[in-house]
Amino acid sequence: MTTLLLIISVLLWLPSISVAYRPGDIVPMSKMGQYHSSRTVWHDVIGKHCSIFAVNREVLIPIAKPTGYTGADPYKISFQVGKEKFLVPWLLLINRKSSEVPMIDMHLRYSGGDLHGVTAKIVDMPHHYVEIHPNIRKQFWDPQHWPKHVLVRYTWEEQSEIDVTSGFYVLFGSGKNFTLYKLVDLFLNMPLFVLANKYDFLMLSYMLLDSQILRREFDTTRLPLLLVKVFTNQMCLT
Repeated sequence: MTTLLLIISVLLWLPSISVAYRPGDIVPMSKMGQYHSSRTVWHDVIGKHCSIFAVNREVLIPIAKPTGYTGADPYKISFQVGKEKFLVPWLLLINRKSSEVPMIDMHLRYSGGDLHGVTAKIVDMPHHYVEIHPNIRKQFWDPQHWPKHVLVRYTWEEQSEIDVTSGFYVLFGSGKNFTLYKLVDLFLNMPLFVLANKYDFLMLSYMLLDSQILRREFDTTRLPLLLVKVFTNQMCLT
């Protein structure tokens, strides 16, 4: 069991160096808008509007007038965040049936130099924010004023670096380092003295195959072949 834990610990320290961030680095981001059934292409967000790694801050992002905009339909926005391109699903920004000015509340999770995930939601801008930015309310509700500016609040949460779920997500979810198939092949080809006995191997295999993250990222049509390899190999570990 000690051998198994050592192997997992080593794997969790293998994120790609090219993806790692340092405190103060700009985290690249792109945005896409949707109005009616028409969507824009992905546009890069300039650096001063992006999040800064491990730094909580707020910025005003300009929103250009959508093509064919009449004010009668909702306008939605989506983001891709980081070199890993974490996707933020569509956020209803304009015509959300609220008298309050919207604000984008973005939550980013990290450990060490790795970005583990991003979530975002639209919230009502707190009244004290409106007092600090008095022009935002007036300009937001003025149908003739474009581009409109929306406040984005970036909040960072540091997670433990010894986090198996997040570690597997970094390894497999971004597709930057390993695929599940390659990783299992790695264990299948390990010398027997590394995997002390078949129980260590089977426990590791179960963890890999049972992970919800891996099932989502891995092509399930290949699981039967993988299972055959797992059980064929464990028969040799007697």
